[in-house]
Amino acid sequence: MHTNEMRLDPLTDEWTLFSEARAHHPTAGSVFQEAQSSAASNPFLLGREKYVPHSLHETRRDNAWRVRVVPNRAPVLQIAGDPTRQSEGFYDRMQGVGAHEIIVETPDHRAFETLELKQIEEVIGAWKARIDDLHNDGRMRAFTVVKAVGRPAGALVAHSLSQLIAMAVIPSRLKRKLEAARNFYEYKKRAIFQDILSEEVRSGVRIVYENHGFMVFCPYASRSPFEMAVYPKRQCADFHKIHPEEVAQLADALRVALAKLNGALDHPPYHLMLTTAPTRTARSDQWGSLERDFRWHIEIVPRLYPTGAFEMATGSSVNSVWPETAAEYLRSVAVGA
Repeated sequence: MHTNEMRLDPLTDEWTLFSEARAHHPTAGSVFQEAQSSAASNPFLLGREKYVPHSLHETRRDNAWRVRVVPNRAPVLQIAGDPTRQSEGFYDRMQGVGAHEIIVETPDHRAFETLELKQIEEVIGAWKARIDDLHNDGRMRAFTVVKAVGRPAGALVAHSLSQLIAMAVIPSRLKRKLEAARNFYEYKKRAIFQDILSEEVRSGVRIVYENHGFMVFCPYASRSPFEMAVYPKRQCADFHKIHPEEVAQLADALRVALAKLNGALDHPPYHLMLTTAPTRTARSDQWGSLERDFRWHIEIVPRLYPTGAFEMATGSSVNSVWPETAAEYLRSVAVGA
């Protein structure tokens, strides 16, 4: 088994994940390389299950799977281990405990946004089912779903995939969001997410699409040209508590948003990131108000340019396209039924 370790930067409060499995990059001799070579660079197609034989979750039709969840064979985190933080001189480290799973969204070559709505609902259902299951592991604190499309975004296999990562710590970016939401609620006595939605409705200039359950809009301070956010209209901190009717509404919102993005930018590389609330501990802690002040959400960030030195040095993004301009253009892109 490969060694995984997490080390904390005391200056930024950010964890770095060290994983021996990731040292063998899929383009330079990874654990996937043999499978990629034997399966014409794609071990995730129907009929090639021998390359990734162990399913954690499946939906099936006509005796064939439609959506599968499998363990990542080059995980950044491992289920086995003890997540107790340990000191190493001045520094803190811990075993890289967590989960790293792959959601195979289709048995064929179709892109996510071209799937029928029912199958997109099944993908969302797989996200929910696996997060729900991992919540039973008391070591896990934070969960995220990420989807990378296109080589510039880090996609290593030309197949419609997403990944679920569970961590035994709350990562710093999630902490910053939780703190902002909590502080706003303590001051205003209302949720910041609802105020953001209300402002987008008031101005109307950044909305791309909405249905009964969700709004898709270009954030006011978009980090990348044509970045979009997908917010649920119902206050809910935890993605795995999504209602059945909201699964269908989210499938519709994601399909439309990604189809519009493809139409606007001719199938750009992008990251899709789902953020949900962390687990709550038995004791009362600083996240006790999450049900009132935080809301799960999705971000879709096109990766049109490499990260520059300025962004790395300052943490501030540089964007050449106003979100109002991007939203106007995205609204104009026709989407097929």
